[in-house]
Parts: sequence; C-alpha cells; structure tokens
Amino acid sequence: MSSPPSEKQSGSDLRPPLGKLGPSAFERLIAPRLGASRPEVLVGPRLGHDSAIVKVGAGRVMSVTTDPLSLMPALGPAESARLACHLLASDAWTSGIPPAFATLSFHLPPALDEPTLEAYLAAMHEEWARLQISVVAGHTGRYEGCDLTIVGAGTLIGIGDEGRYLGPMFVQDGDVVIVTKGCAIETTAIAARLFPQKLLPVLDEPGLERARGFLAQVSVVEDCRALIHVGVRERGVSCLHDATEGGVLGGLIELARAAGRDLRVERARIPLAAETRAACDAFEIDPYWALSEGTLIATVRPARSAEALESLASVGIAAATVGEVVGAGGKVWLTNDDGGVEKLGEPQPDPYWAAYGRAVREGWK
Repeated sequence: MSSPPSEKQSGSDLRPPLGKLGPSAFERLIAPRLGASRPEVLVGPRLGHDSAIVKVGAGRVMSVTTDPLSLMPALGPAESARLACHLLASDAWTSGIPPAFATLSFHLPPALDEPTLEAYLAAMHEEWARLQISVVAGHTGRYEGCDLTIVGAGTLIGIGDEGRYLGPMFVQDGDVVIVTKGCAIETTAIAARLFPQKLLPVLDEPGLERARGFLAQVSVVEDCRALIHVGVRERGVSCLHDATEGGVLGGLIELARAAGRDLRVERARIPLAAETRAACDAFEIDPYWALSEGTLIATVRPARSAEALESLASVGIAAATVGEVVGAGGKVWLTNDDGGVEKLGEPQPDPYWAAYGRAVREGWK
C-alpha cells in the first residue's frame, strides 16, 4: 500500500493536498484569524475538537459544529442526504450535548434538476426528523462555478448543561482508549457502492454486499448515545472524537494533541474488517489513515470501561480497547505488529481523496 502523501507536495504538482487543512496550515492560516475574542466562548476552533462550546447562561452551554453537505450522484440523492445529516450529527454528538437546531446553506450547480433536489431535501427532512433536529434557517441557490459532490454546508446547534459537555480537556492519565467499529468505514462503503467491479477480484459477492452495508454504519450518533448513557467526565466518558479525515490514526493523534496527553496504542487491537482491507488494497491506500466516518474514538475512566463496552454491545456496536492515556505529551506511541514502537505526532493528509479522484478519472466501475 502507498504511504500517505506529505502536506508539502513535491515535483511538478505544487498544489496543496485535498481534504481538510493539516495542523500547520490550520495554525498558520485559521487560528490567528477568528475575529473578536468573547468570554462566552469556552471552546473555539481547535484541532481535535469536533464542536465549539459557548456559554449562554447560568450553567447552560451551546454546542456548535459545521461541516460540508455532499450529494454524490452514484449514491443517489436519498443516501447522500442521510450521509450528510449524519456527518454533521456525529460531530455534534461528540460534544456530549445533543443537537437540536440546524442551519443549511446550499450552493447548487446550475445543472442540478429539481426532481433530484426535491428527493435530496425530502430525504434530509426525514432524517432530521428522526434525529429530532429542526431546521431553523438557511439559504438555497444555483450558481455558476459550483459542482458536485460538495453542495453547501450546514451547522448544528445544541443546548445543554455546562457540566455535561465533553472534550480533550477532561482526559486524564489512565483513561482507557476505545475505538468503535473499525478502520476506514466510510472509505469501504463508498468504494463498494461506487466501484464494485474493482473490488470483485478481491471480494466475493457476499463480501461485497457486506462492504456496501458499511454505509449504514457511517454515523457515530448511536455510539455517542450509548457511551454518554454510562456517565460523563469523572463518572465515565471524558472525551469523544469522530475519526473522519485522516482515519483512526489521524483521529488518535488529533485527540492526543488536543488533550496534551500521550496515548499508548496497539495496532493489532484496532479492528480492521476483511472488507476494509480489500477495499483499501484496491485503492492502494493505508486503511489506518483513510476516511473513517462512523468510527468513534473515546476515552473512558478505567473503572467504567467495561460498562462502556457493554453499553455499546447492547445496541449492536462492536468496539475494542486499543490503549490508554499514559502522561503529558501529545503523541501517539503505536506498537506495531512486529513489536516495534512508532511515535506519531503529526496527522497525515488522508489518502482517500487522491485515490477517489484517480478512480473517477480512470473510469472505475
């Protein structure tokens, strides 16, 4: 499998890598340019934080998260809408504060026909209703220069008790690190849905059908519900982090950096499905670094870790203990299959985006 590309491009291609900005670009371009400083902002834009936390009254806070909205023609409008809803809702739920309100802005390509838009919006309405989220504001228009698959952006807002929000600041030494489902969940689902013929040489039909079914796992809403039910902060879960771009290893590094804590993790304990390995082999990418929306990384007080695993199992979510928090630092100490220990301190660009682009250009089926 190919190694993930570095943030700095070489050769004739001087374009930045696709996907979200890396840590150095974030610190250089975004962090110094956040407008006014307000005392109500308890948690603002930071690496490793999926949501902002804003104080809105005595003992009450607002969680806020923003993400792109996607419409992938090969998935169809209904599946694309569900996926977009859960990408937003997953980040929101990691705050520990359930989302209740949404604002949506659609920037549509001129060629997008009304029946497709109607089907997309109808499916999104149904999913928001299931998630108990109300759309309260937005904007919709067709514009030159816009194209699929990103058709806009959405923001989710939740209101809850100040004593119940979660984040890297609550991680402590000795906390157990839990990973749900496994690596490259979204990568596997997209590959199986969009490029099934490419996977058939490495997956039989039942395996391909299982890989297609990964699309239903591209959400951590139920994972978060199950863990929060155990308890928060000193009573259970200290931090929840959605492993999206950069995959499981990228998510672990982001959490470690945000918490200022070292994590000791064993690669062999991180779940990796046979369907995922086959899909990533076809893409020629490393599954541990690839897009993995649907995978939740949690840190849990050791006394509640067994209960946390039981709570996940009770709602049909597979999970594994992969390591522990071992002290101040901000690195991931990864024990590889050969027993060697690798120090990871910088998330790498997600190899999925370049692989997906190549697959589209080469006309994979």
